[in-house]
Amino acid sequence: MPAVEKPASSWLGRELLFVGALVFMHAAWSVYENVAVRKSLGLESAAVPIDMTIEAVVALLLIAGGLMLGSAPLREITWASEYRSRTIADVDARSSFATLNHRGPAIFGAA
Repeated sequence: MPAVEKPASSWLGRELLFVGALVFMHAAWSVYENVAVRKSLGLESAAVPIDMTIEAVVALLLIAGGLMLGSAPLREITWASEYRSRTIADVDARSSFATLNHRGPAIFGAA
């Protein structure tokens, strides 16, 4: 089986995903530390600082970019593309509709 050549965007996508995950984990740890320090000092809980919010948003953008660059190309999802790879024998081999109205008199008696 020949090796499949991956596009250059594949490795870039993986790298962006990895960096985005690291940045997101750092943002989560920073928020946890902020809440822990505020709680230990007896301060009221306040909104998350803006720098941590920006860090989390940047991490989400990096993760989204990594997922978009690293994903496989989209495929066509029409009936024409589905039946392009099937033969007439495959299509005709499907089961047809079953007629069940002949069982009524046998089960419930003649009306």
